Amino acid sequence: MGVSPAVGGSPAKEQQAAGVGILLQIMMLVLSFVLGHVLRRHKFYYLPEASASLLIGLIVGGLANISDTETSIRAWFNFHEEFFFLLSPKPFFSNFGAIVTFAILGTFVASVVTGVLVYIGGRTYLMFGLPFVECLMFGALISATDPVTVLSIFQELGTDVNLYALVFGESVLNDAMAISLYRTMSLVRSNASGQNFLMVVVRFLETFVGSMSAGVGVGFVSALLFKYAGLDVDNLQNLECCLFVLFPYFSYMLAEGVTLSGIVSILFTAIVMKHYTYSNLSENSQRFASAFFHLISSLAETFIFIYMGFDIAMEKHSWSHVGFVLFSILCIIIARAVNVFSCAYVVNLFRPLQKKIPLNHQKALWYSGLRGAMAFALALQSVHDLPEGHGQIIFTATTAIVVLTVLLIGGSTGRMLEALQVVGDGHDGESFEDNNGYVAPSYVEEGPSGNRFKMKLKEFHKRTSFSALDKNYLTPFFTSQNEDDDDEEDDEPMPSSRRGGFYGQ
Repeated sequence: MGVSPAVGGSPAKEQQAAGVGILLQIMMLVLSFVLGHVLRRHKFYYLPEASASLLIGLIVGGLANISDTETSIRAWFNFHEEFFFLLSPKPFFSNFGAIVTFAILGTFVASVVTGVLVYIGGRTYLMFGLPFVECLMFGALISATDPVTVLSIFQELGTDVNLYALVFGESVLNDAMAISLYRTMSLVRSNASGQNFLMVVVRFLETFVGSMSAGVGVGFVSALLFKYAGLDVDNLQNLECCLFVLFPYFSYMLAEGVTLSGIVSILFTAIVMKHYTYSNLSENSQRFASAFFHLISSLAETFIFIYMGFDIAMEKHSWSHVGFVLFSILCIIIARAVNVFSCAYVVNLFRPLQKKIPLNHQKALWYSGLRGAMAFALALQSVHDLPEGHGQIIFTATTAIVVLTVLLIGGSTGRMLEALQVVGDGHDGESFEDNNGYVAPSYVEEGPSGNRFKMKLKEFHKRTSFSALDKNYLTPFFTSQNEDDDDEEDDEPMPSSRRGGFYGQ
């Protein structure tokens, strides 16, 4: 996992240093898993697994920093921000319309609001001032959410399945949007003299839409391959599993090879493969895929938080601008609120009364906006992209925000869910893929149908919704399931659904 040999040593010493580095990483992983198991067993939600992993990394990095082993440990751990972009993303396909609204429109709104507030704060001397484009870069990178800590508690406490879908789905697509915005702003900054607004928009669309198209295209090709190639036989299961695992990384390298975003491409490939390709696998291959991706996901998530804690303790920080850090925290709180509540208002305009997103779920979604690996990785990138120490200031602010949100918000999630009365609000037996929206809570009563315009709008939404398009055209074309299979699956709860995800959730 990213271990590099010591520079300038003999081959034997290099091998020994690499071995010690791998041993240290494995020890921290084992400690994290054991500690996480103990915390779950005793239902101690004030320190979730991700927070525990982050603390382990902070402690190890801090001990190395105050001892004389810092140089040696840095030789053992040679990671780059691109490491985070190569990890397998979790797939999803639930509450699609709402998720896209929060992830695409919401992330754009949050990025712009954060960037503008930071710029105003600098202009009014409330904090260290950055150029406007650099403020927008900071707004883009800090808008990437990573609520893995919150999601684990959601599962433990049995939160509403639709709320889980929104928080999880937003975080997946949110990463893609944040990366595209950051790279677009970075390009604008490097070519400030020759760029106009139209070219900025074109560049963003080229990066995001091009990467998304590449990912979706690879996903659809994989679905057709597994549908017609006849790989679901006993003697070809190894080949079937190998191809299934390799397709997402083929998507990543294809996008990178044509100067697009590999992480955006692999995210959309995972979404398509989860919904279509997975159902074309044999039952044994489905079980293998679920177990394999669950294993990789657990290792990757735990290691990410260990490494973030380790690197935060080891890196040099610019604490001379504490005002920038504090004001940035206030800015992301405001921007997150504007993002969530405005997008929820837009989504609810197109939903009937029984499917509207309740206010307590909106508050939970706002509270769940933790910052994690993607924001940390982009902040590391900003150190190289921005001169004159500006990147170092952004990196310091980002690491402080990551630590505060993971430890404080992650540790208080249980109480938040209880205060908002969404604990145990799950609707077992309802799949939000079938519903493509919210199940009516027991406290919501059906209201009047409204005026003629609203009735026409609802009817139009019913006919043109993505779930209708998927059920009538996409699923029959890209999967081998017949209509009877679909009807049977509609009657099954999500955890046992054949298309419930790689992780068997």
